[in-house]
Amino acid sequence: MNKLKHFVHAYSEWIKHALVPLGPWGMLALAAVDGSFLGLPLDAIFVYYVYTDRSRFLLYVLLGAAGSALGSIVLYIVGYTGGEVLLRKRLSPQRFEKIHASFERHEFWALMFPAMLPPPTPFKIVVLAAAAFEMNFAHFLLAIFAGRFLRFLIEALLTLYFGPGIVTLAGGVVARRVIWILLGVLALVVGWLVLRRAKRRRTLEAPPIVDPSPGEE
Repeated sequence: MNKLKHFVHAYSEWIKHALVPLGPWGMLALAAVDGSFLGLPLDAIFVYYVYTDRSRFLLYVLLGAAGSALGSIVLYIVGYTGGEVLLRKRLSPQRFEKIHASFERHEFWALMFPAMLPPPTPFKIVVLAAAAFEMNFAHFLLAIFAGRFLRFLIEALLTLYFGPGIVTLAGGVVARRVIWILLGVLALVVGWLVLRRAKRRRTLEAPPIVDPSPGEE
C-alpha cells in the first residue's frame, strides 16, 4: 500500500511539473490525448488546474471539453473505417444490438450522456459505436463537447466550493453506482421524450382556430 501511495504521489508531481510550461493549453492537450486511445487521469489533472487557478475555471472547462472532442476524432476515424468489426469482436451480439438500437433512436443523447459520466463508464466503446454507426460528424463533436462541458463544469464548481477532495469522493460514489446512475439518466431521457411526444400529439390533434369572418359576431 505504501508503495502504491508513493507511486501515485510521484506520478502526480510529474504531471504538475509537466503542465507548468504548457500553461492553460496543457488542459487542451491532455484532454485531447485522453480523448484518443491513451487514457489519462484527466479528472485529477482538471481539478489541479481549477484549484490552482480558480479565477479562470471556466477557461479550463472549455479547454477540457474542446480537447476531449478533438481527441475523439481519432476514434471516430477508426470507428468509421472499421469500427463495426472491432465492436462485434469486443461486445456480445445482444450488447451490440442494444447500443445500435440506442443510436438509431437518439444518437445525440446516446453519446452526450455517457460523455458526462466519469470512469469507469466505457466511453470509448460508445465513441467507436457512434462512428461505426455513421453518426453525423458535426453532431458527434457537439455531443462530446456538450457532455464533457457539463461534466467539467460540475467538477469545477464542486472543487471551488468544497475543495479538490470532493471530486475524488464523488467519483468513487459514481464508480460504485454507475449502473444505477445510467438507468436513472435513461429514465429521465425517456420521460422527457414521452412528454415531448404527448405535447406534440395534443398540438396536432387540437382543432384549428377559425377567425370569424367580417360581420359575424
